[in-house]
Amino acid sequence: MFQGLSDSEILSSLNCIGAETETREKNEYILRAGEKTDSVGLLLSGGALIIQEDLWGNRNVITRLGPGDFFAESFAAIPNTVLSVSVVATETSETMKMDITRMLTVCSSACNCHNQLIHNLVTALAGKLLVFNDKITHMSKRKTRDKLLSYLSAESLRQNSLSFDIPFDRQQLADFLCVERAAMSVELSKLQKEGLLKTDHSHFELNIEAVSQK
Repeated sequence: MFQGLSDSEILSSLNCIGAETETREKNEYILRAGEKTDSVGLLLSGGALIIQEDLWGNRNVITRLGPGDFFAESFAAIPNTVLSVSVVATETSETMKMDITRMLTVCSSACNCHNQLIHNLVTALAGKLLVFNDKITHMSKRKTRDKLLSYLSAESLRQNSLSFDIPFDRQQLADFLCVERAAMSVELSKLQKEGLLKTDHSHFELNIEAVSQK
């Protein structure tokens, strides 16, 4: 969000956009579906999940947030829009709230740091769209096995390695791919027996030769 800005410019821009910080403990809601917000959230430390939950408690993980990631910008940009997702802390986390109107409106002095902020916001939004498109690709697969391979292949390419860590635990991965955890565990076991991959918790190693033979 503040890439390309000096420390003094960051301090100046924080005042310009009405930034405020707050802390949430593990499993606390940072934002809850059904609420409204006029602020963009920025995760300063800790971790969080963006989730969708229905009335029966079924959960779909949209994405995971780490320090430097922002959230709720689409809802904040359209006045009175009700949140359809929740943001939940996965550990003690500090966040910053930034007024969306003040972010998108260049101040009277038309400062360069404000222009850079807007540029960074648009760039980050484009990146989020690419991530969302990737998730649609994984979700479009009919079988749990194919969803897993699609996701793991994309992560391998993104990290430029056949050995990598994913940002989810097993339950979160199942929620992200919208599959049952038990069914996913069965498929992971089969994939290991077939030699297509090795896994230890959130760490994966892919065997590209075995995959190409399937």
